[in-house]
Amino acid sequence: MGVMQQTQKSERTRLTVGDWEQGALDMIAEQGVGALAVEALARRLGVTKGSFYWHFRNRESLLRSALESWEQNEEAEVLAGIESIDEPRARLREVFHRVAHEMKSHRIYAALLKVLDHPVVLPLMGRVTQRRMQFLTEAYLQIGMPPRTAAHRARLAYAAFIGFLQLNLTLGMPRLSHEEFDAYVEHVATTLIP
Repeated sequence: MGVMQQTQKSERTRLTVGDWEQGALDMIAEQGVGALAVEALARRLGVTKGSFYWHFRNRESLLRSALESWEQNEEAEVLAGIESIDEPRARLREVFHRVAHEMKSHRIYAALLKVLDHPVVLPLMGRVTQRRMQFLTEAYLQIGMPPRTAAHRARLAYAAFIGFLQLNLTLGMPRLSHEEFDAYVEHVATTLIP
């Protein structure tokens, strides 16, 4: 077997679909959807561009696959263990505190907000938003709010989350100190959880 064939086989077996997806998500979180390029990602992963095609047809198929993976995993990351909290207000407060801490998932979400006209991004963001709104509405119903009030409060809570991402990750507003941030999160929770 030639050196070239060995290298290609080694790269093909070394990197999985998940590795490419994770690399794509890291790139999106750091630089946005527009920065995702096969050649740049291959360089970042330390392989040739040709090895990419063992797993994906093109950049769009990688983007779709990576975002679907993110969609499946990001909520599990935030909601892990939440169902074990019995008291509905305490459960909702814990969700607010978890969501408030900056995670790579939030940076990906903020990057996706910038490209809602992209045909892969728009339907995904619609699904994610719908699930999040349903979760919040259900949480407010569980604390005893009437359905219409619960839906309104869920929308307000979600709008606060998106606004916070826009201010911090998109518009680059000055960062709050750790103490100021914790006080802000507590204020949001107190305001939005009756």
